[in-house]
Amino acid sequence: MIHRIKLNKVTPNVFIGSLPEGGPSDIWEKEVTFEKGKSYLIEAASGRGKSSFCAYLFALRNDYQGCIEWIDESGNPLLLDEKGIDQLRCEGIGMMFQEHRLFPELTAMENVMLKNALTHFTTEEHIRQMLIQMGLHDRLDVPCGKLSFGQQQRVAFVRLLCQLADFLLLDEPVSHLDIENAKIMADMLSEYQAKSNAGIIITSIGHRMPYPYDQLLKL
Repeated sequence: MIHRIKLNKVTPNVFIGSLPEGGPSDIWEKEVTFEKGKSYLIEAASGRGKSSFCAYLFALRNDYQGCIEWIDESGNPLLLDEKGIDQLRCEGIGMMFQEHRLFPELTAMENVMLKNALTHFTTEEHIRQMLIQMGLHDRLDVPCGKLSFGQQQRVAFVRLLCQLADFLLLDEPVSHLDIENAKIMADMLSEYQAKSNAGIIITSIGHRMPYPYDQLLKL
């Protein structure tokens, strides 16, 4: 569906006329292309618009100048009417939000199974094994509202993997994880990418996921 994402001189409205302090950006006010099958690390200091960047790529916000195009294999931009946006989020791009957006009253298993009920991507047993792999073997039936931030982060990551997407966007996915769990997450993501040829876009404000990035960009 989506072969590449192209940003042409995109600038958040709040930055027009004056980019925030911290040095030049590789993305804002530039021409940047993200290719399917490649992996990117977007590093940003606080206040540089990281959350805005993620929301723009996921078509959640349009408070910017410039142009973003989601382009198919034939070189045609995706038409982002209501149907096109739904298709983009269901089939084109999967996103792991920094704030997770889990249902606090549902368990870890239930949160992930709810996503899988929409995508029909994998099996309940595979979901269970992924959660166990992420060290949540004793938290499968605990409501997510009672999990720590880092545990919720791992649940949100497993939920992300329950869809076939052309791009996966992960907003600070390891900010509350230790090195061991960050490495496990990276290995699982690498396996997903190898099978799907998805493009991987990961943001960080300093705590990097140990991943084989093709390109590092400063926001």
